Amino acid sequence: MTARRWLSLLLCVFLAFSAGGVMAQVDAEQVTRVDPVVRDGKLYIDADVDFEVSSELRNAAQKGVPIYFTVDVEVVSKRWWWFDRVLVDEHQSWRVVYNALTRQWRVGTGELSLPEASFDDALAPIRNIRGWAVADVADLDAGEQYDGRIRVRLDTSRLPRPFQIDAYNSKAWSLATPWKDFSFSISKDTRDPS
Repeated sequence: MTARRWLSLLLCVFLAFSAGGVMAQVDAEQVTRVDPVVRDGKLYIDADVDFEVSSELRNAAQKGVPIYFTVDVEVVSKRWWWFDRVLVDEHQSWRVVYNALTRQWRVGTGELSLPEASFDDALAPIRNIRGWAVADVADLDAGEQYDGRIRVRLDTSRLPRPFQIDAYNSKAWSLATPWKDFSFSISKDTRDPS
């Protein structure tokens, strides 16, 4: 009878540590703050993201492999009589790359690319998203409650082919935050300053 109790106790301790490890892993990547801001007739998103890059991903970046991160944001208007109306479905991608000749990191979105001193400095614009215009305020109704969600993910579809295969087989390449929900409404004063 005592051996059975000891085995039960060991099983409980093992399950508790396993669940704790899973929870710590889930909390490793997350959007910690989202602020929808209205100015100049546009809806901007400011967000803070907490994530760590695996050593395998960091090594690949240091060898010159361009790493792409994509931020997805959706804003919907709830409708009780039909599907929710999607008002915003925007994506923004950042490219982080190391040039071995100049020994310089660069981070950019679109055609704009800025030099950075280190890999962690290059990740700063992705970890601290500021002033991302996602919608015109004219397209939103004053006083209506809008629900949104945002996430950040490593965009493995833009990696070179050999690394895409690696990404499917390796957990080190599966960096993604869960969706972070937020809600907001537009005041009449903000929408129509006159």
